[in-house]
Amino acid sequence: MATVTLKGNPIQTSGELPKVGTKAPNFTLTTTDLANKTLSDFAGSKVVLNIFPSVDTGTCAQSVRTFNKEASTLNNTKVLCISHDLPFAQARFCGAEGLENVVNLSDYKDGSFGKNYGLNFVSGPLDALHSRCVVVIDENGMITHTEQVQEIVDEPNYKAALEALK
Repeated sequence: MATVTLKGNPIQTSGELPKVGTKAPNFTLTTTDLANKTLSDFAGSKVVLNIFPSVDTGTCAQSVRTFNKEASTLNNTKVLCISHDLPFAQARFCGAEGLENVVNLSDYKDGSFGKNYGLNFVSGPLDALHSRCVVVIDENGMITHTEQVQEIVDEPNYKAALEALK
């Protein structure tokens, strides 16, 4: 288990993020049009997993906006924004914001993504939601960078994630 904080209060997660240098675990998540997508669908591309509790919070929304802006300048890179939000909420948010350079994916069906990546909260007011994390995966499916943001209300280190793509 890992421990992060919400406004200074400790919250436990279900495990640890996969290690840098290991193969990224595959997953099946739901798109905003209710189709299934797997990590295998992005094979051959660099992938940024922008993971967060809910797109309906300020910090989470900002991470989607920031990665959307940065993704437009990156070659052979896909940014996947992953939360437990319903696909309808994800589509509403990106439509209202005009965000087209990220792929929103939902773990609402069974929560297996959060469990397999060890990042579900298992205590506190956000129990069962995802902790704020960034995982960068290279074209061969290997993890090159991870960050689990220590304080949930803080933004991730965008620069470090983007550097890992080089």
